Amino acid sequence: MNQRPLHLPELGLLIYLLRDAPEAEHLLAALHTVRVTEVAVGATGSLRFLSATPHRRLGQQIATTQFLDEDGVPVLVSLYLDQVGELYELDCWKVDDTPVKRIPAF
Repeated sequence: MNQRPLHLPELGLLIYLLRDAPEAEHLLAALHTVRVTEVAVGATGSLRFLSATPHRRLGQQIATTQFLDEDGVPVLVSLYLDQVGELYELDCWKVDDTPVKRIPAF
């Protein structure tokens, strides 16, 4: 599992997604220290947020958006929390199932 901090386009996307979330203040404050791993190695987009909390599982979806990839194909984005309300997964899915090429500036 290759851990890393957020890249700048990912950070911009997360700030955009969290702007209206009820938990926004708490979640935004933690973004500068989060570590992530790519869900599909080598494909830009879907990320799992790492945590010291044991036995984490998918909780609720808190935000969605969509954008066009640089090849014009739509990308659907969902942000999920875990069962205790911490960031769990950023899911980016390109409708033609090809890898996301670029996350645009938000």
